[in-house]
Amino acid sequence: MKRLTNTYPAKTIVKWLWQSSSDNRLQAILNTIIGLLQVAVSLASVWAVQRAVDIASHNREGDVVSAVLVMTIFVACSFALNISSVWVRNILGIKAQNRMQRRMLGRVLHSEWQGRESMHSGDVLNRLEQDVNNVVNFVAETLPNAVSVTMLFFGAFIYLFTMDHTLALIIIVMFPVFLVLSKVYMGKMRRLTREVRESDSLVQSILQESVQNRILVKTLESEDEIVDRLSDQHTVLREKVVRKTRFSVISNLIVNVGFAVGYLVAFGWSALRMSVGTLSYGGMTAFLQLVNKIQNPARNLSRLVPQFVSVFTAAERLMLFEDIPLEEQGDPVEIEGPCGVKVNNVSFAYADTPDSLIIDNLSFDFKPGTCTAIVGETGAGKTTLLRMILALIRPDSGNVYIYNKVEEVIVSPLTRCNITYVPQGNTMLSGSIRDNLLLGNVDATEAQMYEALDEACAEFVRELPDGLDTEMTEKGGGLSEGQAQRICIARALLRNSPLMILDEATSALDTETEKRLLENILKENQRTVIFITHRPVVLKYCDFSLNLERLRNK
Repeated sequence: MKRLTNTYPAKTIVKWLWQSSSDNRLQAILNTIIGLLQVAVSLASVWAVQRAVDIASHNREGDVVSAVLVMTIFVACSFALNISSVWVRNILGIKAQNRMQRRMLGRVLHSEWQGRESMHSGDVLNRLEQDVNNVVNFVAETLPNAVSVTMLFFGAFIYLFTMDHTLALIIIVMFPVFLVLSKVYMGKMRRLTREVRESDSLVQSILQESVQNRILVKTLESEDEIVDRLSDQHTVLREKVVRKTRFSVISNLIVNVGFAVGYLVAFGWSALRMSVGTLSYGGMTAFLQLVNKIQNPARNLSRLVPQFVSVFTAAERLMLFEDIPLEEQGDPVEIEGPCGVKVNNVSFAYADTPDSLIIDNLSFDFKPGTCTAIVGETGAGKTTLLRMILALIRPDSGNVYIYNKVEEVIVSPLTRCNITYVPQGNTMLSGSIRDNLLLGNVDATEAQMYEALDEACAEFVRELPDGLDTEMTEKGGGLSEGQAQRICIARALLRNSPLMILDEATSALDTETEKRLLENILKENQRTVIFITHRPVVLKYCDFSLNLERLRNK
């Protein structure tokens, strides 16, 4: 798995966060407005309490009942604003998170396939879930909250300054020191947070692989070894969390001691003034409330530092997705069938492994309307050749073309519309049979689905109690391997493409079913078919064969 480092400067991350906030700005604006209204109500409540106390203690003229009523109005306003804040956070928040998650998943799915994945799928999921949530919450919740607490801080300071210049300045003098210390704090916390996130991704990777391959784990009797491996990674994660927590606790303790000293100074000062008759009891109450309203925002602002650290780490992890180049985008390039595939002097080697030439100067013509078997030992390049035809990878030299009688086009992501590919193994997704078939053709009618199922020798679907609406779990759970394989072929047939590639796609079928299926697919030479196979019965139905030999790199 690719390790995360400080790849991006802070300015670049801030710019990315701003650009990524476009879908969240309505929520951010509403949260900012609500926050500012809460600041106004909070400061007005201080005035209302001071006024009520002074009236009750006969230091001011007025009616106690009306003073209490004014306080009640401000309390009610505070409740209403809190309810509005919860509503905005829960309703708009989930929409914002969903939008960003869809955008990031789309980026992952449309990016180039690199030949060897640099990120574990568990790490990718961890980023799509936790890091997306972190970024959205920061943009839509944390930043608007920072605006409101900053305004509360300055509003309370100005209010206190009008009451007592000296006390206000004493309370505020500690903040330049805080700003200097926060820079040091942020650097170390960023490193510790990044280490925790990386370790958490490794934990998720182990969990995901273990659940996906639990049958393998059982048959190897490796349950305890897998649990021990998870335990070891949990220990690493715990140690990193402890280091981060220890640093955070000590830092917060220092800050809180400073705030406590400030509060005691304010209390002593106001008590002294009250004892000499220069401050009323209501004034002292207002003093203490204002000191709290200065210190609480300051304390909240201090908590923004780890939140900034966390979102910078999350943004870096998501920005790595955008470092992977996108595949060529544009309108599909359709070639009228029948069409073939021409491989012209192609060579390919995986770049991250030295001396790993897989295919060397290969040429072959998969002629229109023919059936060709690709055979060869493991490592001979069969799968690599298919990936080049599908434009998942590009040859280091030479070209692959799709052609018919009138045109010839170099393969690209835009030519995949001409190809139907059935990968090796079970590729069913959880959901209904209908859901899986519609992936082949979203506009397919029920009649077309059953026609494709019949062609794929999957007539058994008609006999199921729920038919096309039969629900399956992951990897087609509830069906046999042979049944799942035939539905996968039916899904491919619904694409109705002139080129069809089957990678050991009949490996789970009995001989008789395999013969019927091959006859259905190859009847009337409707399409050009390419098989990767080791099964003799398939070779009998093929017009040509391409035998690839493993290169012996020196």
